[in-house]
Formats: sequence, C-alpha cells, structure tokens
Amino acid sequence: MMTTTTILNKEEFVVVRDLDVIPFRNKVKDAAVKIGMGILNQTKLITAASELARNLLKYGGGGMVSIESVNNGRENGIRLVFSDKGPGIADIDLAMRDGYSSGKSLGLGLPGTKRLVNEFNIQSAVGKGTMVTIIKWKNG
Repeated sequence: MMTTTTILNKEEFVVVRDLDVIPFRNKVKDAAVKIGMGILNQTKLITAASELARNLLKYGGGGMVSIESVNNGRENGIRLVFSDKGPGIADIDLAMRDGYSSGKSLGLGLPGTKRLVNEFNIQSAVGKGTMVTIIKWKNG
C-alpha cells in the first residue's frame, strides 16, 4: 500500500559555493528540531545532507535543495530534494556501490548516505543533471 506524503512546510535553498553548506546545514537542523526529531536522527540527517550538498557542488556544479517538513499519516519527517544541472551519473548502480568513488574521496558516498536515511531515491540523466531525494522520519 502506498502512503501519501503531505508537505507541511517547504523552503528552497541555493548551494553554489562551499560557503553555502554551513547555513544550509543549519536550516536542516532547524527543520529537524521544529518537528521534534531526536539528536541521533538529527545527526544522521545532517551528515547525509552535508554529503549530498558537497556532491552537489563537486559533481553538479551547485544547485538547489528543497527542505520540506512532511507527514505520511503516521509521523513527521524531513525530506530534502537536491537537484543540479550537472553532467549526470552515467552508471547509478556503480555509483551506489560501496567503495566506489569517481573523485579522490573517502567520503560516505551515495551508499553511505542511503544508510543514514529512511528513504533514498536518485534519478540522473547524462548531460541533464541529477536529483537525489531523501527522507528521515522523526522516529526512523
């Protein structure tokens, strides 16, 4: 059965340079605190958000993030949608493999980020860009 997710609050945030990452992280934390998310889940969400924001800069040349407070009928959560108009990801399966890095990075990467959140979706088209959507539920 598919549950409907309702957007309770939405804010758009531009991430186009390294200096944008800290205020973005603060906005994510504020949104998590507003829904009463515990410190452990806040930390997981902020860590995932930081990794994806850095990917947005490094691989996508910057882009937009929407920060949404959502409800699925049972509980509240935070949904983040990262979108860029970068080169895209040619092989998403490869990018989602543990240990894979297209850069010289030992970061979490996409699979590590996926493990920190409750829902993870990635869509990409070569030459058009990438969109990554994550949700961390308050109690998830």
